[in-house]
Amino acid sequence: MTGILTVGLAASAFAATSADAAPKPSVALTAIGSYDTGQYDESAAEIVAHDPSTQRLFVVNAQKGAIDVLDISTPGSPQFLETLVSQTGGGVNSVAVSDGVLAIAVQDPASPTFPGTIEFYSTHGTFLSSVVVGALPDMVTFTPDGTKLVVANEGEPDNYCADGAGDPEGSVSIIDVSDGAAAVIQADVETAGFTAFNGDIEALRAAGVRIFGPNASVAQDLEPEYVAIDADSTTAWVSLQENNAFAVIDLASATVTDILPLGFKDHSLPGNGLDASNRDGGINIGNWPVHGMYMPDAIDAYEFAGQTYLVSANEGDARDYDCFSEEARIKDRTLDPTVFPNASDLQADNQLGRLNTTTSFDTIGFELDRDQFVPVTTPSTELYTYGARSFSIWAADGTLVFDSGDQFEQITASMLPGDFNSTNDENDSFDSRSDDKGPEPEGVVIAELYSKTYAFIGLERVGGVMVYDITTPKNPKFVQYVNNRNFTGDAEAGTAGDLGPEGLTVITPQDSPNGKALLVVGNEVSGTVTIYEIAGPGKAR
Repeated sequence: MTGILTVGLAASAFAATSADAAPKPSVALTAIGSYDTGQYDESAAEIVAHDPSTQRLFVVNAQKGAIDVLDISTPGSPQFLETLVSQTGGGVNSVAVSDGVLAIAVQDPASPTFPGTIEFYSTHGTFLSSVVVGALPDMVTFTPDGTKLVVANEGEPDNYCADGAGDPEGSVSIIDVSDGAAAVIQADVETAGFTAFNGDIEALRAAGVRIFGPNASVAQDLEPEYVAIDADSTTAWVSLQENNAFAVIDLASATVTDILPLGFKDHSLPGNGLDASNRDGGINIGNWPVHGMYMPDAIDAYEFAGQTYLVSANEGDARDYDCFSEEARIKDRTLDPTVFPNASDLQADNQLGRLNTTTSFDTIGFELDRDQFVPVTTPSTELYTYGARSFSIWAADGTLVFDSGDQFEQITASMLPGDFNSTNDENDSFDSRSDDKGPEPEGVVIAELYSKTYAFIGLERVGGVMVYDITTPKNPKFVQYVNNRNFTGDAEAGTAGDLGPEGLTVITPQDSPNGKALLVVGNEVSGTVTIYEIAGPGKAR
């Protein structure tokens, strides 16, 4: 394939099995401009945020540990303006914009296990203020009313070695910016922690929340990843990716009011298949006796019929450290023979043997090998793999309303039969990610356009963006798959197009430099930022 892949609903193999034999006109994405940092595989273009007053785009460049500022007044030709380096010199993890104010999340330059900072700037680059927050601030977002900034402090351990290197507590910081970002002081920061749940560790585990780090308390083990906020700016939901759960935050009191386990996806059910092997000689999406842990990365929120719904990109993420790893391929597991009488067949490389799974549900303790924690496990009666290879819609109480099943793999198999489940840093990598997390949906953003609500989901590995009409939460409809990747190019030489979509943002027509709806995607592996025009029937709003 050369150039951009664009797949509409009516053209796809998935559409042939859809209930909508003749879909109504909907949105269509077309790439109109791109900016290339020239930095391959250095995470040089991750999270993106837009300021309509200056038509500047702010891009997290982890390679620089800073923010690149682009002028997108002409969206077909983004231009580099300057780089903003943090006041502390720490690495920048996230960025958000509201009403001419830029907020960036900065980890401590000495260690990500130390408290980080939030720095505020005008969107012209003038430093305004900074405050200290929790360990490893990983995502920031303003409330819809612009009065608060909410920060997911991941609190990820540096390692789990027995020398006590430290596993900080995860938390969520809420910063009052109602008097203006220049006036923000430390007293304006409140932090919602999880220490109140430390005594509930067994109940949380029994409910399905994964709490399994060696010697970790609940507060240490929970790792806030991404934040979604309701339209009233009163409640935040935070994805706890490694824990397969959501945390619910009351923003007024800065307290965690609930932890919602997300449950598991049954890959043995029709429509929930997966390609489980990179050694099976082809595309084989089928049903297997394994469960998927949803483990969402990015989440977003929208309203329907007066209720808030959450949309999640179900990426999955394993804990794999120098001194502790939960990962094991099924061929290396001991399977309970009463549950898996055909274990020897299942553990073959061309069946389930290559699939990466967690040992966390079978761990009964740890052995210390020098300073390494080695899980001691019992024979497996159930198998759990990372992520769900899908996007989901959830009610506010964590009830699953919709899951896209195996649609992502079915669609990409139909449209990219020679590059199915490729990795994101190398072409000619057909099927290489099937034993891991498949297409690996990571980013998601929601927008109301053309009188409907759409979800745009980035696929981290094979690349591209899935577009769904989610106007009705229980009945989403696939609209388009667009992939600005060149599978005949050379990734390292920079001729393979966009690789590894990470952050996505939608620019509405009223905020757009050309009066048209736009989708902006930061691609961390290729180090590119691509702007898509979102066309549709009638007039966008």
